[in-house]
Amino acid sequence: MTTTDDLTNKQCKPCEGGVPGLTTAEANVLLKKVQGWELNDKLISKTYSFKNYYQTMAFVNAVAWVSHREDHHPDMTVGYNKCVVNYTTHALNGLSENDFICAAKVDKLFTI
Repeated sequence: MTTTDDLTNKQCKPCEGGVPGLTTAEANVLLKKVQGWELNDKLISKTYSFKNYYQTMAFVNAVAWVSHREDHHPDMTVGYNKCVVNYTTHALNGLSENDFICAAKVDKLFTI
């Protein structure tokens, strides 16, 4: 069974397309490893709340760093004291393990 730590120790793999994304059942298994994330059709999503804009932007910059290192980038909606992070694998038009790897790494930002 894959744990959050297992996911954070993995690296994203390049996705070229032409292969199917995860099934709903496969996505639900991985979803159990990343607390607070929601499955919404072909993406996973989580809202992070902060005390102020400065903390929100610091989080956004940290997510950008993780995304750059993994070469897997989320869509983010940023407000004064919250940020919604959405992961999907565009090349597959669905979810891949990469989405869950990055979700776990973003969550880990709070434990550092």
